[in-house]
Amino acid sequence: MAKFDVVDLDLKKVSEIELSDDIFGAEPNTHLFYEVAKMQQINRRRGTVGVKNTSLVSGGGKKPWKQKGTGRARQGSIRASHWVGGGKAMAPKSRDYFYRPPRKVRRGALKSALSLRAKEKTLIILSGFSLDAPKSKQAFEVLTKRLKLQNALVVDDKGNTNLHRSVRNLSKFDVLPPEGVNLEAVLKHSHLVLTSAAAKSLEGALS
Repeated sequence: MAKFDVVDLDLKKVSEIELSDDIFGAEPNTHLFYEVAKMQQINRRRGTVGVKNTSLVSGGGKKPWKQKGTGRARQGSIRASHWVGGGKAMAPKSRDYFYRPPRKVRRGALKSALSLRAKEKTLIILSGFSLDAPKSKQAFEVLTKRLKLQNALVVDDKGNTNLHRSVRNLSKFDVLPPEGVNLEAVLKHSHLVLTSAAAKSLEGALS
């Protein structure tokens, strides 16, 4: 079990917490990062492109002119792909890009990301993160002036509505509940801020 300092909102140590080496002390695996990041990006593709081929374009049922004797090239339809207004040859079609690597790979990538933040000393574990009201200005001051952060992902229980409503409006900060933590969100931000309850929740979910 790895030991981490638990600090308050002024970065003063208040206690320690023990977390699993398998989750917060593993060796980062960049190949797992690649596989899961690829999944997240691919699954955002809509795949709704739709282009009509010759058989789908309306009209063109009649042969434009007779086969022989006109001196012009033979034509079968004014909706062929080389005609203006014709169908598209070998047109792209709607498709589903959904891709999902095995559960073990997805969990392993998240463990690697959490371990990477711990290894880089960019993981901050707070005793708590409570705000008086859902005020983005107050949350911004706490994150930038007291915690001295410029870019971070904050993770706390979704029941902390004041925190979630305050941080979600900040451009360089993001907030998620423990069950919503994902690889892209962790790697996109330079720091990861967890409450001690969220850290234990993540440990339990990934164990």
